Amino acid sequence: MPTAKKVEQVSQIRDWIHESKAQILVDYRGLSVREITELRRQMRQSGAELRVVKNTLYRIARDGDMPDGLEPHLHGMTAIAFVTGDEAAAAKAISDYIKQARKTEVKALLLGERVYPAEMVDTLAKLPPREVMVAQFLGALQSPITGLVGTLSELIGQFVRTLQAVADKKAETQ
Repeated sequence: MPTAKKVEQVSQIRDWIHESKAQILVDYRGLSVREITELRRQMRQSGAELRVVKNTLYRIARDGDMPDGLEPHLHGMTAIAFVTGDEAAAAKAISDYIKQARKTEVKALLLGERVYPAEMVDTLAKLPPREVMVAQFLGALQSPITGLVGTLSELIGQFVRTLQAVADKKAETQ
């Protein structure tokens, strides 16, 4: 018979799963409380909450809806970063922390319902922030329009100069 505390924990984990866009599973073995607190602070700044969860409670919270390939990563000491903000920013925060601390490692990355290997966190971390990507996209969209406007403006300018030259020539001949 499950205890009321565990039922509440499963409910909370289920809420975190549904609210998150991505989840980064981390093996936090070897980190002190101070280091985990620092990692949590950095993750929070990037739009993610790092939570230590029991693997069995996480499995129960998934209600049997476990993505293919996730089960092998649910062993040992697991902390999960539930990402509600920018996935690239959260991946960069955890990647930078791991490079600096050299004590922990990423187990897997869960984007939507697809499981990716730990190396994908570094790849995701190298992406520019969402705002930069949107600006680059809009610049790419705007570039042909700007070129078209410049070309049309030049054509109209040439036409006007040609008409002016014809008018000037007629004025000289009269």
